[in-house]
Amino acid sequence: MKPATRAVGVAESARGERSTLAAAVVRADQALDGLEFGQCTVGGLDATDSVCALLSRLDRPDVQYLLLAGIAPAWFNLFDLHRIHEQFGRPVLSVSFESSPGLDTALAREFDGAQLAERRAIYERQPPRTELSVNGERLWVRAVGTDDPGRIVRGFTPTGGRPEPLRVARVAARAGRRFQTDS
Repeated sequence: MKPATRAVGVAESARGERSTLAAAVVRADQALDGLEFGQCTVGGLDATDSVCALLSRLDRPDVQYLLLAGIAPAWFNLFDLHRIHEQFGRPVLSVSFESSPGLDTALAREFDGAQLAERRAIYERQPPRTELSVNGERLWVRAVGTDDPGRIVRGFTPTGGRPEPLRVARVAARAGRRFQTDS
């Protein structure tokens, strides 16, 4: 991957009823090239809209990829990778860092009725997870808009198993949440 290739990573940090979203633009050579913040509702269904708004505000046509930390941030406020891809127009990858049997049991435990049906519909539309080995670590990736998610993830993961755009976004989301909470 060329050093100046850019990806935006989105991660969240939740506390109370709102979750802070951070978008970090990071080049393949690990240079941070931009930050933007947003919010979504803990337990809501606005994570997809919030990411789309965040990307719109970020306004970075030079970014080639979007990496999302997981599929269900902010207590099952699910990302719809297909909707985000339609708006963003570039490959969208959801990266998870733990093995999981899926969300169906957890969703059924936490929700019922229309809330459960809507979340299941979103979740079932998403592509399946693919396990990847990256620098000796295991990751699970869902991807829309690319046939080679491993190349993208590995290209932005210089060490360890967390792609740099997601690592930086996670650090920023936590700091942003602490700032909002302390203010």
